[in-house]
Amino acid sequence: MDLTIRQALPEEYAALGEITAQAYLRDGLLDFGESDSYLDELRDVAKRAGAAEVLVAVEGDRLLGGVTFVPAGGPMADIAGPGEAEIRMLAVDHAARGRGAGEALVRACVDRARAVPGCLGVVLSTQRTMHTAHRIYARLGFLRTPERDWNPLPELFDLRLLTYALTL
Repeated sequence: MDLTIRQALPEEYAALGEITAQAYLRDGLLDFGESDSYLDELRDVAKRAGAAEVLVAVEGDRLLGGVTFVPAGGPMADIAGPGEAEIRMLAVDHAARGRGAGEALVRACVDRARAVPGCLGVVLSTQRTMHTAHRIYARLGFLRTPERDWNPLPELFDLRLLTYALTL
């Protein structure tokens, strides 16, 4: 596979938003399906690109997936502390899974974190059922950090997110 990782182009935002939303929907990761308010956030790639770096995996002219890289701090950070970058919203089109796009996107985020002055680590949150992603994180040296696990919406439902960290 001739895979390229690069910044998302504005003309790709809608397609990437739909890939991300469909990945979460098809994997059963949204409690309320199409009415889940987080779905709007997943689809709003332009908003993410204005606050962080959105990367895509492409093969030729085919968009395979994307990820949001949040350098230390920034409005898109959920759990990153001082000196940490964060990975958010990793998603690969179902038809393109198993071909290395997800791992390549995570590797690109790690490479970007290493280039950020003062960045000492990379953190991320994931759902319990994202087993394929967990294997990617472990393969790349990320370790579980259960003391950082959290629930983004405790007033609505119990959605405990697992956390991982990689020391650079």
